[in-house]
Amino acid sequence: MRKYVHTREEDMVIMQPGIIAPLPKAAWYVEFAVHDIAGLSRVIKTLQTLVDGERTVVGLGVPLFRALGKDIPGLRVFPTQFGSGLTVPSTPAALWCWLRAEDRGELFHVERRLVEQLTPAFTVCESTEGFLYGTGRDLTGYEDGTENPKGKLAEKAAIVRGQGAMLDGSSYVAVQRWVHDWKRFDEMSDPRHDAMIGRRRRDNKELATAPTSAHVKRTAQESFQPAAFVLRRSMPWADEHGSGLYFVAFGASLDPFEAQLKRMVGADDGIADALFTFTRPVTGSFYWCPPMENGRLNLSAIGV
Repeated sequence: MRKYVHTREEDMVIMQPGIIAPLPKAAWYVEFAVHDIAGLSRVIKTLQTLVDGERTVVGLGVPLFRALGKDIPGLRVFPTQFGSGLTVPSTPAALWCWLRAEDRGELFHVERRLVEQLTPAFTVCESTEGFLYGTGRDLTGYEDGTENPKGKLAEKAAIVRGQGAMLDGSSYVAVQRWVHDWKRFDEMSDPRHDAMIGRRRRDNKELATAPTSAHVKRTAQESFQPAAFVLRRSMPWADEHGSGLYFVAFGASLDPFEAQLKRMVGADDGIADALFTFTRPVTGSFYWCPPMENGRLNLSAIGV
């Protein structure tokens, strides 16, 4: 299991390693609601034995903390309005599991067993399969996460440190499922596609003349004050209901993502991200991803 170390040896903390690891070939994202508070503690202890933080990454949502009468600093409900007239959905859930594998058959069995173990206290409210397209592209063909920080900078952006034993090694994650309108997308020319993204699809080069509404201009992480760095771990999804991008962004806090989202909806200058021309989010939720301790989730924050 991967570790990172603070300046003092005794400050060593362990993250869920799947947060930093390369994207898998196959993924399954499952969000749960609580339906039995009385049995919650017992089922959470079962979850703790099932999760290794690598093949399964787990996040806890506001509804779970409320059900347990607990709180975690920095966690909040996903925002839906920023005063710009453009709203995004907020769909809070109690628990988020990112299942990761190189084989879809293996993933199927992991998912069904996890759901079976959690059923006594939780109900599935959102279940989405993801997959790797190329080396990490959206279904539109554009590379996702080009500006992701690398190495230690990725850990700095995604992992909490210097905040005490309960928080160090944890992470916050923003999750959205975006649905693409392929009819609208296919009606556009390739140059217009590039202008919307702000990069050329064929070589991923950023356009010097990209409009202000281009996605890369709206979300340039270093252009915010303070800089809004996140670690994107998004993957495409497709099923009988549609297709698009399952957006996942980890951060040492939720502030960088919220800053980017606020600019995307045009809250400051009235200019909406060009992505909204052909795609839209249909879910939106925040979670806190606990650190690991002795190979298990450290759930001391909720008294487990």
